[in-house]
Amino acid sequence: MTTAGVRATARIGARADGRGGTALPVLEGEGPLALRRTRASGDEARVMLVGAMSGPLGGDRFAVEAEVGEGARLHVGSAAATIALPGQAKGEARYDVRLDVSGGGELRWLPEQLISAQESDLYVSSRVELRSGARLVFREEQVLGRVGEQPGRLASRLVVRLDGRPLLDQELSCGPGAPGGWDGPAVLGGHRALGQLVVVRPEFEPEPPQARLLGEYAALMPLAGPAVLVSALAPDALRLRRVLDEALRALDR
Repeated sequence: MTTAGVRATARIGARADGRGGTALPVLEGEGPLALRRTRASGDEARVMLVGAMSGPLGGDRFAVEAEVGEGARLHVGSAAATIALPGQAKGEARYDVRLDVSGGGELRWLPEQLISAQESDLYVSSRVELRSGARLVFREEQVLGRVGEQPGRLASRLVVRLDGRPLLDQELSCGPGAPGGWDGPAVLGGHRALGQLVVVRPEFEPEPPQARLLGEYAALMPLAGPAVLVSALAPDALRLRRVLDEALRALDR
């Protein structure tokens, strides 16, 4: 911890154990970022990210790094929603997610929602590096403000690359100080929960799922590669989760 905020990094390393399962030779958390291995079935390892203290607050720098080796399967979730708060230190907080999946490896990244509380200021950067043959499920959900309050400022960028080639690179900024129109009909249209689901699978290369609407405020779109993107808006976090869960179940069939 410093006068400018808390610095903390959590690291996960997953490897095939040679017996049909997945070992976790690296499982390290710092300060507010605690990691716990939980019970799993089959060859998958499951890890929960547990917030040991509130945050990120103003000036904090959090990072989560996960590396999945060839033949390993890793599922990462979180015990509760992450809440961005203003804190005593001034300035922007950062939350960096760095994920790397080797060919033949699989990562399911399914944390709980990120909530932007009033007067908070957070920048989220998520970068995913995949190798040919890797499999990915990446869910991102953002809620603008708690019940009855205005949101803070929330900016986020998501980059997904396959063998160094971009599959997806997008950025969004919402709340006070964001470019004008972020809450207008061309962007959020007054909704307060937004999310996306990126699914990468080798079998999508020859036969990608068809683009389609998933209700009034959600759509599935194939990307330029073995991947699809589901984007959704909803009035609240519960309905957003229902839309994304339904889309993932359809893709898992």
